Amino acid sequence: MERTGCVIAGGGPAGLFLGLLLARAGVQVTVLEKHADFLRDFRGDTVHPSTLTLLDELGLWSEVETLPWHPMRRMRMVFDSGEATVADFSRLRAPHPFVAMVPQWHLLNTIAEAAAREPAFRLIRNAEVLSPLMRDGRVAGVRWTDRTAGLQDDRKLWADLVVGCDGRDSVLRAGLPLREFDVPVDSWWLRLPHLPHDQDAGGTIRRSGKRLLVMLDRGDYYQMNYLIPRGADSALRQSPISTLHEQLVELHPWLADRVAGIASWDDVKLLHVKLNRLRRWSRPGLVCIGDAAHAMSPIGGIGINLAVQDAVAAARYLAGPLLAGRPRAIDRAARRVQRRRQWPTALTQGLQRFMHQQDEAVEHSELPPPMRLLGRYPWLQRGPARLLGIGVRPERAPAWARQSTTSCLTDPSNITR
Repeated sequence: MERTGCVIAGGGPAGLFLGLLLARAGVQVTVLEKHADFLRDFRGDTVHPSTLTLLDELGLWSEVETLPWHPMRRMRMVFDSGEATVADFSRLRAPHPFVAMVPQWHLLNTIAEAAAREPAFRLIRNAEVLSPLMRDGRVAGVRWTDRTAGLQDDRKLWADLVVGCDGRDSVLRAGLPLREFDVPVDSWWLRLPHLPHDQDAGGTIRRSGKRLLVMLDRGDYYQMNYLIPRGADSALRQSPISTLHEQLVELHPWLADRVAGIASWDDVKLLHVKLNRLRRWSRPGLVCIGDAAHAMSPIGGIGINLAVQDAVAAARYLAGPLLAGRPRAIDRAARRVQRRRQWPTALTQGLQRFMHQQDEAVEHSELPPPMRLLGRYPWLQRGPARLLGIGVRPERAPAWARQSTTSCLTDPSNITR
């Protein structure tokens, strides 16, 4: 019977961060990742100062520095009547006062390689979690399949704790009460080339009437998020692709020499925007974090960073009980994870809901008075930068996680929180 201390479903940012931290505590942890590698087109490539600080605390900054990332230091809003910088990350009192635009597969590889250096860590790829295993009313492991072995493959992995990090369509959170929030938009994701003569555009939110386009300068291309009415994707795709070209040029005339880079609708990816959270993040033997516990809107690009904060809090509370192997203590610790991370999540989602409601109710073409103030008094830009870049309850890496167990095995008596 195959067994581990903790099994984590999903090798995304939350799953790998949690796996690394628990392994550094000496917990036997197995991460089951559905795909063969991380080479996929992610949208959550904005790594905020809070996450960069955590990577630094874990001793990984020298490795992160070598990745192909581009810093974003400012976010501005552009209306028909004018523009203003609304968030200046360079004003933050943080070790790395910028948002790093880094391809997520590079970041995940870096974390996975660091975790692989820990004796207690194991990552299994092509491993799709099918359902939880139950024993005496408690989640006691997972059923999973090796996707390379065919449909007949059915395996079991038993564990003291199962952690759902398998995204907003999590199979493990089934049965836990979920609260859904209405979102009036869906999102198109596309990219346009960055030409040699372009200046660094940072982050730009372009608003005209009810049209909204978010543009992030990735250094060698622009990543763009164009909001469309909810459920309108199929109808809009009946128009020629030149219609989208015209809309983009209307919003940013300087894009006229590159919109042909969107050759067809195949270059436009649809994201069904979801905004929800579990009312209860855990049950005996199971806890969900990240998108599995709360799907976020793409507003602010904060989903990956909230997920990482969840993972750090989870590791702090769960490491001790997992090392001791006490089921009741593990379940109490899982509930503590929700108590600590629920209100930052609810507050952030509340702000996202408010912004979506404003987008639906009001046509913005004039620069709003609050934006004028931010443009007139640059020191005010630190507030939005802190809310976006640091968050309302940032987590710090536990002291016991800042040193690899490969060089110094952790004393379990020190892991109490």
